[in-house]
Amino acid sequence: QVQLVESGGGLVQAGGSLRLSCAASGRIFRINDMGWYRQAPGKQRELVADITSGSITRYADSVKGRFTISRDNAKNTIYLQMNSLKPEDTAVYYCNHRALSVDSWGQGTQVTVSS
Repeated sequence: QVQLVESGGGLVQAGGSLRLSCAASGRIFRINDMGWYRQAPGKQRELVADITSGSITRYADSVKGRFTISRDNAKNTIYLQMNSLKPEDTAVYYCNHRALSVDSWGQGTQVTVSS
């Protein structure tokens, strides 16, 4: 089992920046994908960005050019640098770890962007 602990959420004004971190522990496979999803009130959870163990990245169209995902394999940690934040980025952000088709989720961290 994989445990994920997120940090870095908070309240920021539109145009500001935040950096999320997610540290993984437990039964971590060398080959895995990790990523960030978000869920706004009344909406479905959606992919924000993910990154493979080989650092291949993928982004939602809505965040391309503003968000950057990265990982430190030595620390089993991923990061999400969020710049030029918009009110529509407001959501609970969840860290995800996927290996051998098994998903693990963090508890979520709230990001609120005020206009």
